Amino acid sequence: MFGSAVGTSTTTSYIESSAGVAAGGRTGLTAVVVSILFLLALFFSPLAASIPAYASAAALLFVAAIMARGLAEMNWDDVTDYAPAIVCAVSMPLTYSIATGIGLGFITYVLIKIFAGKEKEVTPALFVLAILFALKFAFT
Repeated sequence: MFGSAVGTSTTTSYIESSAGVAAGGRTGLTAVVVSILFLLALFFSPLAASIPAYASAAALLFVAAIMARGLAEMNWDDVTDYAPAIVCAVSMPLTYSIATGIGLGFITYVLIKIFAGKEKEVTPALFVLAILFALKFAFT
């Protein structure tokens, strides 16, 4: 909540937390260290802002290649599973925002499952997130 209050994307905070847990940080010390490093990074924000967007294109391409590996693990037999992933993967570079891509993926997943008659596969949390993302996109 604090991250979103100061302008950090909530999906970014969630992903960072998941990465810490996946790397073995389960005691909370990982979160403390990361939060301290994020605070230190604030002082370098002007320096990072001075670098033109095209200069980071190679790094973003590398990250995209790593993320594309996840597409190989998709359930390619069910369009209601892979279509939202494709929307996510395509919208991230087109909108220059991972958070926007993930939001569009949530919305697409819920809508496709409902229209396909598979609404039982949509958990209440996914439904709420899709509505919140839709409201965010509609009003910002």
